[in-house]
Amino acid sequence: MRETIKLFLRLVFIAGLLLLLCACAAVGGLLAGAVPDRLERIGPARVDLDPPQRWMLAAYLVARAPALDEPAGDIQATLELSVEQGQSAGEVVDALVAAGVVADGELLRSYMRYRGLDTGIEAGQYVISGALTPRQIAERLQSAAVQQVVLTVLEGWRLEEIAQALPTESIAFDPREFLLVARRKPQGFPFLEDAPESASLEGFLFPDTYHLDPEMGAEDLVRQMLENFDRRVDGQMRAGFEAQGLNLYQAVTLASIIEREAVVDEERGLIASVFFNRLRAGMKLEADPTVQYALGQQPDGSWWKSPLTAEDLALDSLYNTYMYPGLPPGPIANPGLESLRAVAFPEETDFLYFRTACDGSGRHLFARTFEEHLGNACP
Repeated sequence: MRETIKLFLRLVFIAGLLLLLCACAAVGGLLAGAVPDRLERIGPARVDLDPPQRWMLAAYLVARAPALDEPAGDIQATLELSVEQGQSAGEVVDALVAAGVVADGELLRSYMRYRGLDTGIEAGQYVISGALTPRQIAERLQSAAVQQVVLTVLEGWRLEEIAQALPTESIAFDPREFLLVARRKPQGFPFLEDAPESASLEGFLFPDTYHLDPEMGAEDLVRQMLENFDRRVDGQMRAGFEAQGLNLYQAVTLASIIEREAVVDEERGLIASVFFNRLRAGMKLEADPTVQYALGQQPDGSWWKSPLTAEDLALDSLYNTYMYPGLPPGPIANPGLESLRAVAFPEETDFLYFRTACDGSGRHLFARTFEEHLGNACP
């Protein structure tokens, strides 16, 4: 009886081994027929992986290769991560998943295991954003020595204000380099095709908080900001621009004016409706921020002169919407998501005028006629 059991167990073992060899052969065939660029994208395997495990991980990663270069999770999520000495890769990935920074923990774990990056995580402090790709996160976790620098870009800032906010003591480039890059149209960004060849990137450097590596260059920062814009301004919003008769460049131009006019979020759609109504009626926009943009930096260092004088409003500039009809030649600032949304989905009103309320709230009073508009003036 005992010999029979031994024989049975031996047969079960041999059958299992045969099944494993068949599975490995099938996976090998799958990889042999895989798209070459996907094999390249997953990179080389660690040398100490046994063949069956290497093949299985490679097959999984080849099938998921595009996801390795897409945002790993919620692009607005950021985690300040503290990795302790001896902490496992699984524990680190679990923390990233719990924070929403990583959506697919299995993909990140498998990639790190395949590449041998799961054993190289360095103890220390990290700032990990969901806008990073799984590949970038895996590589970033290999070194805590590089302390990231935080740059916060506010809605409504113009290029020069972003340059002034750069933490120059902690990064490898200065404001002049940044402005040089930001004032020319780069290649490789199809959403900029509507912009004139001579256009700067005003309007497209998306306001957000960015975590910078000290060694990155001005081109790297600009690319990061443009990629953020491309992700955040989604297809639904772009369809909204088209429904309003605007291409993307025109929509960003109008959104930049709304950004400088609005203080209260819920008024952005109303302000957008006023500008659309004026454009359709052939009226000039008569927007103060366009004149402020044309006036540039003031003696006190500010970029947005207020209040404007009659002389200011007579400035002969294509950006002066008191003098020239239609939209100005391009954006006057970098608008946030709510102002862009207001252009895509404006309120439907018959308002043609608005002015700041007199109560200091930052709100506006809207009017249908010029007489009503005059009646809204402060005493």
